[in-house]
Amino acid sequence: MTAVSRPSRPVVLGQNQYGKAENRVVRITRDGDTHHIKDLNVSVALSGDMEDVHYSGSNANVLPTDTTKNTVYAFAKEYGIESAEQFGIHLARHFVTSQEPIHRARIRIEEYSWERIATSDSNSRFIGSDEVNHSFARTGQELRTAQITYDGESWEVVSGLKDLTVMNSTNSEFWGYVKDRYTTLKEAYDRILCTDVSAAWRYNWTSDDERMPNWERSYAQAKKHILQAFAETYSLSLQQTLYQMGSRVINHRGEIDEIRFSLPNNHHFLVDLEPFGLKNDNEVYFAADRPYGLIEATVLRDGVEPRIPVDHTNL
Repeated sequence: MTAVSRPSRPVVLGQNQYGKAENRVVRITRDGDTHHIKDLNVSVALSGDMEDVHYSGSNANVLPTDTTKNTVYAFAKEYGIESAEQFGIHLARHFVTSQEPIHRARIRIEEYSWERIATSDSNSRFIGSDEVNHSFARTGQELRTAQITYDGESWEVVSGLKDLTVMNSTNSEFWGYVKDRYTTLKEAYDRILCTDVSAAWRYNWTSDDERMPNWERSYAQAKKHILQAFAETYSLSLQQTLYQMGSRVINHRGEIDEIRFSLPNNHHFLVDLEPFGLKNDNEVYFAADRPYGLIEATVLRDGVEPRIPVDHTNL
């Protein structure tokens, strides 16, 4: 097909990308009788010299999205899945270096966690089994996330988590706020603080010449500091708690320069039990799922320019 020249009209093509989204890949590593699981949802987005396919329909520079899907599965076998970040780095490097028209690759990954099922005494196991190390249950905690972007020269790795539900049943207050004619909320000096943590943090590793972080350890440590700060902060506002969570990560993890949180305030309202002649001494609550307060902010290392978008969902 002969490429058609750009239309002579005051309309031009803006940012564009294409790829195969949500490739579910499960990699089983068999270490003898002990098995390990990595369960990923991988989305590939590629951009570069793609004007002709938009203007004329010429596919001369287009690597089929089906090929990107196949690459995900082939790389799961060829490289294994050491971590979501490392797997994304392998993919991004491949697409940019193997395809001349592709100048930028973005790999977005969600990781589902599994934990090994503890079995009963050996006399209850199935015949022939000395020890069971191949049975797992999906954990109901957070969804791990990673986004790897490569342009042939520099890297950007943004890792994170979402849907990590946490609660403090006390040590939280909310009072002294602005009041106007529409304010009905009563001040609270002992309340439940509950949120679903969504966080994204950016690593300062950007070059193959630099030492790469230990992705698995870094994730575990970042999560640990987020949880510890939440538990250890006597909260006068969810904003204060957010800042303490971000500060703890930045202060303890030198490989992380920036972290952004999105924290819904999962309201718990005391139920009025007086009509039944009962006193509710901070014991019975109504858990409201909506509407909810939504608190969002970025915490940065001093002197660092923010790069995580305000709306991280549309990176």
